[in-house]
Amino acid sequence: MNKVMLIGNVGKDPEIRYVDQNQPVARLTLATTERGYTLQNGTQVPERTEWHNVILWRKLAEIVERYVHKGDKLYIEGRIHYASYDDKLGKRQYYTEIWADNMELLTPKAQQSPTPNS
Repeated sequence: MNKVMLIGNVGKDPEIRYVDQNQPVARLTLATTERGYTLQNGTQVPERTEWHNVILWRKLAEIVERYVHKGDKLYIEGRIHYASYDDKLGKRQYYTEIWADNMELLTPKAQQSPTPNS
């Protein structure tokens, strides 16, 4: 089973583009943070932030376009997608994305940034 569940903050305003038959695709970066802690022997384990590239399609992309902004907290449920390409020098480059199947907006409406056309 390929299943991912993330709760994190959007790192920058999402990028929206339209593909075949005017279908929207949203791309955003999501930061998840594991809190730091202290082991029983006194060793400090620092806080650690991971960045995830998230892709959302169709209706989810439309929701992202209208309501999601930098700093918003999201719940993302989806699957890991690995891919590669050859760069300009012919070297193979690998990347990982999360293809979202579900999303929930966790930032209260009062704290969300206003949309440009509202």
